[in-house]
Amino acid sequence: MSDLAIKNEIQLLGPIGSIEAYISIVNQAPVLTKEEEHALAVKFKENNDLDAARQLVLSQLRFVVHIARTYSGYGLPLADIIQEGNVGLMKAVKKFDPDKGVRLVTYAVHWIRAEIHEFVFDNWKIVKVATTKAQRKLFFKLRNSKKKIGWLTNDEKSLIANDLGVKTRDVETMEQRLASKDVLFDRPEDDSDSYVSPAGFLPAPNSDPSRLVEKENWLESNIELLSEAMDNLDNRSKEVLKLRWLTEEKVTLKELAKKFNVSLERVRQIEEQAILDLREQLLNP
Repeated sequence: MSDLAIKNEIQLLGPIGSIEAYISIVNQAPVLTKEEEHALAVKFKENNDLDAARQLVLSQLRFVVHIARTYSGYGLPLADIIQEGNVGLMKAVKKFDPDKGVRLVTYAVHWIRAEIHEFVFDNWKIVKVATTKAQRKLFFKLRNSKKKIGWLTNDEKSLIANDLGVKTRDVETMEQRLASKDVLFDRPEDDSDSYVSPAGFLPAPNSDPSRLVEKENWLESNIELLSEAMDNLDNRSKEVLKLRWLTEEKVTLKELAKKFNVSLERVRQIEEQAILDLREQLLNP
């Protein structure tokens, strides 16, 4: 079964509407014996029998619901969690080897939980709280602990850190992430005028008066220096620079050569020498 086939099978199951009705339906699916499950798995593996794969999936949907309910404390819709678990179940059926001597339900647990974990990490908060494997283990470890205790003591942090092979600082950081709440960065248009979002506390790019004055003084000073340096050039050099660099529409060297009745190379030399003279005056006023 390809990934496309898995998606098609999900579409055949349809979106989960009424969660109670869905659970009632999957609970009515027949439970396969070990022999029936093995026979269907062999058909699918050897003949790519999609009907056999469908029966394997349907027989385990109630198990997905059971696992999904253990993640109800994350504030995410149970229907969405079940749907992600179904994706994991179908991937498990795709990879299942009936010759290994284990039941499908045992093999599928990993795949179901893996898909649900990805969904939780992507949707529990706007900002992801866990990205590495160690962080994800720590995330669920602390989530389970938070059902029983408040803030962790130093001994509890050390115990969890040693158990998972992470630093105590990592435990503290994850605990802070779990306790934090998402805050809108920009104020909603329909919100009250009294609310100030975090974006409202950011300074404007040009809000520092001292920097504005410094920039203005720097610009005026350099314009003045440039003007004085230009005055020390001969008229032809000065005009070449103005027409080449200080006008909106720059004049080409060819046009200047014609204007001054000199060769193209001579105009290039005049321009190059004028720039060197300006640089010398500006660096050594």
